[in-house]
Amino acid sequence: MLSLDEIKIPIKNEMELFEKKFHDAMRSKAPLLDKIMHYIVKRKGKQMRPMFVFFSAAMCGGITESTYTGASLIELLHTATLVHDDVVDDSNLRRGFFSINALWKNKIAVLVGDYLLSRGLLMSVEKKEFDLLEIVSNAVREMSEGELLQIEKARKLDIDESVYYEIIRQKTASLIASCCAVGASSAKTDKQSVSRMNQFGENVGIAFQIKDDLFDYEKNLKTGKPSGIDIKESKMTLPLIYSLSKAQNSDKRKIINIIKNDNTNDKKVAEVISFVHTSGGMDYAKKRMGDFQQKSFEILSSFPDNIFKESLIKLVRFTTERDN
Repeated sequence: MLSLDEIKIPIKNEMELFEKKFHDAMRSKAPLLDKIMHYIVKRKGKQMRPMFVFFSAAMCGGITESTYTGASLIELLHTATLVHDDVVDDSNLRRGFFSINALWKNKIAVLVGDYLLSRGLLMSVEKKEFDLLEIVSNAVREMSEGELLQIEKARKLDIDESVYYEIIRQKTASLIASCCAVGASSAKTDKQSVSRMNQFGENVGIAFQIKDDLFDYEKNLKTGKPSGIDIKESKMTLPLIYSLSKAQNSDKRKIINIIKNDNTNDKKVAEVISFVHTSGGMDYAKKRMGDFQQKSFEILSSFPDNIFKESLIKLVRFTTERDN
């Protein structure tokens, strides 16, 4: 499978320029804030979101100055939500680095998240990119609603397949959808194409999250064992939801009892993982992931063929075939 660096080649120069522009957008006159912004920039992730923005723009008419603004806006607002998430989850690590709240405490982390949100808002207002602001603001709203829906449902463990899709559509897929819609909109294409790219991104995002949920039940490359983190956090994901829907009542009660009361017991967690594998939960989730991947390809087929469309197809394959 191609690496992200290989997939990125057609937009390599644009991505390098974007990094410079994004670094400039993160600068602050306040010394502490500038130090934290530098730390955030240094620990950047795979940059898949900006790649979706730039490939979508290039396929739909061409990369413009608005594309750089849109990609920066996505990254600023998304980074703000991650900083706030780490405070809410009391998480000390993010992408293998210490989180902002671990190094500078919760109060500063919340203020940093607020600052990032304000930078994104101001950037879009200054450049009069109101269409892009609307797309990204809608995604942030959906992400918040999805998180709250998951918290509400997790208390009762009554998540069925339809609720699961709604949660991940809002929590994960809405952001990737906004990347693709922002890219298309920045290329000044028609509204119908922007809407189709939004749908494309939504299907990719759902497939991406199912892949993420499968990792929890698969052998970890480092440890050789499944992590079971979702089970330990009482998260109901597709492999487990399907397995429970097919289980006899006695087995169902036993598994739910483990998730509620014994989710810190490694032996009991291993029982749940084994149950999911033997009940066909993994195979079903993989099939559904493939269905959403195929839907995204069908939407792309309505756009003219070019190198950037091919790159988007490769990027979709990467999101569902990656091993970490």
